[in-house]
Amino acid sequence: MKTLVVYYSNKGSNKYLAQKISKSLSCDIEEIKPRINNFTLFLMNIHAGIKPLKSNIGEYDKVILCGPIWVGKFIPPLRSFIKKYKDSISKLVFVTCCGSTYENKDKKFGHGLVFKEVESMLDGKCVLCQAFPVGLVLSEDQQEEPETVMKTRINDDNFKDEIQDIYDEFIQKVNQITE
Repeated sequence: MKTLVVYYSNKGSNKYLAQKISKSLSCDIEEIKPRINNFTLFLMNIHAGIKPLKSNIGEYDKVILCGPIWVGKFIPPLRSFIKKYKDSISKLVFVTCCGSTYENKDKKFGHGLVFKEVESMLDGKCVLCQAFPVGLVLSEDQQEEPETVMKTRINDDNFKDEIQDIYDEFIQKVNQITE
C-alpha cells in the first residue's frame, strides 16, 4: 500500500514525529503550509486555508495526517486539509504530539474530543487516531507542570522508553491497515 505522511508543525514536535513515521514506513512526506500562519488567528478559528499540496492525495492508499492539538482544538491547517482533500482520501490515520494526557483525553482540552471530530469529518475514512502526549518524555513530577509540558519538544534525545513503546505499537497498527 502506498502511504503519504502529511503534517503541520508550529514548534517542531509534530514535524519530528511526521519525519520519524515517514522514515519508519519508508513513505513520502509533505508539509501543510497555511496561506497565513498565525497562532492567534488559529485559536480564534480564523484561517485562509492551505496552499495546494504537491502530492496527488488520490494516488495514496493511506494518508497519515500529523499535527498538533492546541487547547483541545482541531487546528485550522489540519481542518482545511481534510475539507480540501476529503474526497481524495481513501484511508486516513490521524496522529498528534500534544499536551493532553491519556487520563484527560476526554476532558475539555483533551485529544479524545478532537479524535471524535476528525472521525466525524471523514465519514468512516479515519481508521486510526493516535496521541503522543509530550509529557511522556518528562519525569513524573514535570508532567504536572503545564508550562514545562508546553515548552517541551520531542527529539531523538528524549524519544525513548514509554513513548517509544507506544510509537512501535502505532507503527505495527499502521502496517496492519490494508485495503
